[in-house]
Amino acid sequence: SNAVAGENALDRMACGLGGKLVLPMIKEHIMQMLQNPDWKYRHAGLMALSAIGEGCHQQMEGILNEIVNFVLLFLQDPHPRVRYAACNAIGQMATDFAPGFQKKFHEKASTALLQTMEDQGNQRVQAHAASALINFTENCPKSLLIPYLDNLVKHLHATMVIKLQELMQKGTKLVLEQVVTSIASVADTAEEKFVPYYDLFMPSLKHIVENAVQKELRLLRGKTIECISLIGLAVGKEKFMQDASDVMQLLLKTQTDFSDLEDDDPQISYMISAWARMCKILGKEFQQYLPVVMGPLMKTASIKPEVALLDTQDRENVSDDDGWEFVNLGDQQSFGIKTAGLEEKATACQMLVCYAKELKEGFVEYTEQVVKLMVPLLKFYFHDDILLMNFTSMPLLLECARVRGPEYLTQMWHFMCDALIKAIGTEPDSDVLSEIMHSFAKCIEVMGDGCLNNEHFEEFGEILKGKLEEHFKNQELRQVKRQDEDYDEQVEESLQDEDDSDVYILTKVSDILHSIFSSYKEKVLPWFERLLPLIVSLICPHRPWPDRQWGLCIFDDIVEHCSPSSFKYAEYFLRPMLQSICDSSPEVRQAAAYGVGVMAQFGGDSYRPFCTEALPLLVRVIQSPDAKTKENINATENCISAVGKIMKFKPDCVNVEEVLPHWLSWLPIHEDKEEAVHTFNYLCDLIESNNPVVLGPNNSNLPRIFGIIADGELHEAIKQEDPCTERLANVVRQVQTSGGLWTECISQLNADQQAAIQELLNSA
Repeated sequence: SNAVAGENALDRMACGLGGKLVLPMIKEHIMQMLQNPDWKYRHAGLMALSAIGEGCHQQMEGILNEIVNFVLLFLQDPHPRVRYAACNAIGQMATDFAPGFQKKFHEKASTALLQTMEDQGNQRVQAHAASALINFTENCPKSLLIPYLDNLVKHLHATMVIKLQELMQKGTKLVLEQVVTSIASVADTAEEKFVPYYDLFMPSLKHIVENAVQKELRLLRGKTIECISLIGLAVGKEKFMQDASDVMQLLLKTQTDFSDLEDDDPQISYMISAWARMCKILGKEFQQYLPVVMGPLMKTASIKPEVALLDTQDRENVSDDDGWEFVNLGDQQSFGIKTAGLEEKATACQMLVCYAKELKEGFVEYTEQVVKLMVPLLKFYFHDDILLMNFTSMPLLLECARVRGPEYLTQMWHFMCDALIKAIGTEPDSDVLSEIMHSFAKCIEVMGDGCLNNEHFEEFGEILKGKLEEHFKNQELRQVKRQDEDYDEQVEESLQDEDDSDVYILTKVSDILHSIFSSYKEKVLPWFERLLPLIVSLICPHRPWPDRQWGLCIFDDIVEHCSPSSFKYAEYFLRPMLQSICDSSPEVRQAAAYGVGVMAQFGGDSYRPFCTEALPLLVRVIQSPDAKTKENINATENCISAVGKIMKFKPDCVNVEEVLPHWLSWLPIHEDKEEAVHTFNYLCDLIESNNPVVLGPNNSNLPRIFGIIADGELHEAIKQEDPCTERLANVVRQVQTSGGLWTECISQLNADQQAAIQELLNSA
């Protein structure tokens, strides 16, 4: 229709020209239309407002309060089409401006939408209010939703009961379809807080799945299946188990009827997603259902899209409504792909990834057929999600296949490896490229030493060299554009986006090198030397901070995994690393401090003088007034950890007795979980060896140590399953047996800290 074409054109204009240009031109027209007595103008104005949100994001954000308050008034408009458009605008803004929209307008928006859902006189308005509520809740932070949960649930349940009766009496289903999805969205956001409402909804939802078997109710049934599985995932296995058997039987019955379902039956994609959620809920217990699930799933994942190469005249004879999308290949030809089934194919690939991830060795029977499906799809350029899922699946499938032994695993890896390397060398889209590189790094971690032969190293070395050279070249080009006469804020925004993409690729280069160094150790260093000048360039003082951060991270890995041989590169990185400890960028400080820590832990004797030199620099960072602010805390904690590692692994480099009391006063650390484990383990070493400086005269420091342990537990600094948790619990238990000392330690803790100590004793 003309209206839809107009909305699409506005959306494209706003995105293409930017809000700075478009919003001032369009705002005046929209405001006039919204005040017009003719409902058609008010409807058009609201729909136009919905269309420009994405493109005018930055400019509209400043006046969002004014816009939202104005739009909410139209939910009371006398004409239902205008109320519908107001719901549309609220829903679109809830998506375009999330989560800021939810933070600012949660009370107004949720209340107004719930009231509009009670508009019994107009089903379309009711349904669209429920749809807007879905947009609102799926982007709403959990903490904001909880205060309204009771009211939300009450309204949704009341509406569901009425609409279920209407379905049975009149066959109307439009609102019920949206309400079921709203319930799913609320449960998904509320997670375990939805448990008290579980029994309110589950019997009715099961009833719908059991009885809504007519063809015209397929979408409702599919959405209800989705809702049940999302609620199950939200409330967890323990609560859901009371219905798990019934739900599985309903799903199995539908699954066995799959052969009777038409290819475009909407239930198929909902079923595929629901099975994956059931897998997450049931874990290993789900394995028994794989024989039933995998057939239809592989069939959907194997859908081959229809493609065509048409000249201009033939292209004009094909309507976009027929489900074709075209890309021009010059003046005379267009490449077309029929999109029917692509979303289902993408969902199916996603589910295969889910099964491999959740079931691990339990999925091994299917790894071979899935790999044979997925590897050819590494060239499936028609749909980014399908491409991304295929790359994500590779390391997961290798993990599954491990149980079959090294020979089977190696064969599978050989089937993947060349395709992955080729894709890294040729993929033009930076978002897809970063995922391929991430997948490749994970594969190397799984396969370990020997997974790449000389030809692989040769080819891949040249690819990485090319990526790094391109990184520097792109930075130079952006600097040239900043000198251009057309340079303005909008150009800078675009250049910044390009820069962010380039830096993200650089992080993936670092990830791959990390995997290679950790697998191959020092024997890979001769290969690395072709990249050395480029990595050294990254850490030059004039480079942007992300370059220096990731350059240092690469040298950190060399020290950690390739020492003592790493010292032959000391002339390139040691000075920059020590100078970077006090850098103005917290990210650079963190990388440098981590480097000092691994020098102490793994570096060998050659690094001793540099550990001594680093200590006062680390202390300076730790003692700076803003050391514990949000942006600085990770860098500071890495400095504290590095001081601990120097004392533990290079004690002759420092006066340990002098430094220990200061180090103890800086604890606990809890933001950087990896460093927290190192630090708490060292604290346990000191306590277990009855270190007099740490324990203090007559154990006078123990109350302070209890405070450190309690705060670490409160901040979940260490995972329950980590052996360090057991060590900390044993420290506490030893004091527990000593009567008066235990009382003294516990009495100096606040209520939260006392509860944390109790939780530690219960769980370890």
